[in-house]
Amino acid sequence: MTVTSPDQTDTDLRSLLNDVLGLGPARAAALTANSGLFGALPELDSMAVAGLLTEIEDRFDVVIDDDEVDGDMLGTYGDLLAFIVRKRAEG
Repeated sequence: MTVTSPDQTDTDLRSLLNDVLGLGPARAAALTANSGLFGALPELDSMAVAGLLTEIEDRFDVVIDDDEVDGDMLGTYGDLLAFIVRKRAEG
């Protein structure tokens, strides 16, 4: 298994959000740990969540169980990043 640094995961997640949600590089780069996601980004509506989760699974080589998907996971950029880092560590 390849271990990826949290910094690389951060870069990869910003790229994924840009690609999936069409945020644009500047908006994706401007996200902070406290930036709201679900309910705060108009691009991340309930229809976009499924596509986002599928891309996270594909790009980060993780499996997201249905019971893991909740408002806490998608609350802020920092929440989502921490979730992915944890899932990758469980690998």
